[in-house]
Amino acid sequence: MNKTFAVFGLGRFGKKMALSLYEMGADVMVVDRSAELLEKISNQVTYAIEADLKDAEDIKGLGLENTDVVVVAMGSDLTSSIMSVMVSKEVGVPYVVAKASDERMGAILQKVGADKIIYPEEETAARTARKLMSDNFLEFFDIDDNLCLLEMYPKKEWVGKNLIELNLRASYGVNVVAIKNNNEMRSYIDPKKALKEDDQLLVIAEKDDLKKLGRK
Repeated sequence: MNKTFAVFGLGRFGKKMALSLYEMGADVMVVDRSAELLEKISNQVTYAIEADLKDAEDIKGLGLENTDVVVVAMGSDLTSSIMSVMVSKEVGVPYVVAKASDERMGAILQKVGADKIIYPEEETAARTARKLMSDNFLEFFDIDDNLCLLEMYPKKEWVGKNLIELNLRASYGVNVVAIKNNNEMRSYIDPKKALKEDDQLLVIAEKDDLKKLGRK
């Protein structure tokens, strides 16, 4: 069964979140007070519903009882965000993620029940900084507070050597979990096969070890 999500607020962040979740196969309900914004996205999500997210009765009328995750995406509207978080938890939504514009807002939303607070600008800046740290870094994904999933090209000194020779776990604290080449991702990795310059490595690393990977 597909996971079900509700995304409240169709600003840039909320819209991108809803579209990405739907593209990955989730059932997605989007909620906003703007009929115009809802009309533009209605054929790209499961449900598009107009509601006043400052109104508890409107939120209760959405039928969130069987929703797995609610994403509250109105980072600049504290009143709507507070009401959305509180009512979502009251009706039994197991996991509520809330966007906050600053730490004060984040603390308030956590106080009223949000399970996770996200600061999109800070997180985007952090991801960009990590990618800029090395020309080898392609993409970066948080797993938890200390672990990350990193997509990267082999460092120059790795090319032509195999994983046994490199012993990356001992040298850099990373585990290579897949290799992508010619647009094909392979989870089985031959540890005796030499790495090529255009191989894309998918590695799990502790964030504290990223400094080692970023060094020239």
